[in-house]
Amino acid sequence: MSYLQPERYFSRISHINIKRDLLDCGFRFVLLDIDNTILSRATHDVPRDVGLWLAQARDAGVQFCLVSNNWHENVHQLANRLSMPIVAKAMKPIPAALFVAMHKLGAKRAETVMVGDQLSTDVLAAHNAGISAYLLAPLVEQDLKHTRYVRMVERAILGDALPEGGVPQPAHAESGNAALCECASGTEAASPKL
Repeated sequence: MSYLQPERYFSRISHINIKRDLLDCGFRFVLLDIDNTILSRATHDVPRDVGLWLAQARDAGVQFCLVSNNWHENVHQLANRLSMPIVAKAMKPIPAALFVAMHKLGAKRAETVMVGDQLSTDVLAAHNAGISAYLLAPLVEQDLKHTRYVRMVERAILGDALPEGGVPQPAHAESGNAALCECASGTEAASPKL
């Protein structure tokens, strides 16, 4: 498998079925990107369906650590609001921050998945660290200038692959039903149709 190929590709985090796509696949620990993954770049808020999904996942026993390349104070404030540990200035795709995050959670590689919106940072960092990666479509199209160029390359890599859960919704939309997905046997997740 290509280092840039995620194990799964979802339209947004609320379309990851907590039981089927995480717990049944052996993932009790989630390393979570922030910008355009759970925090909209357009509104600088966590959409309602994302916040609800995070609460439901925690209630089911999933533990999170935020892992962000962002170095501004607002990511630490978000971590405090969400009561989650954070590793900022992560320098993904270098995997060092992911190892720090796993250590904070007491997580093993086989039970950890990285969830983020970029192939070149989140997916590559996960595979460099020897863990699985779930790619999300970005919450909104608004991005940093350099990220827009990276997204063009990522779209070429993804080709005509469609995210599970349907067409990505605007950041303010309410959550739909979680996609019905199955993981592969053991702790490995099924490969997306890329």
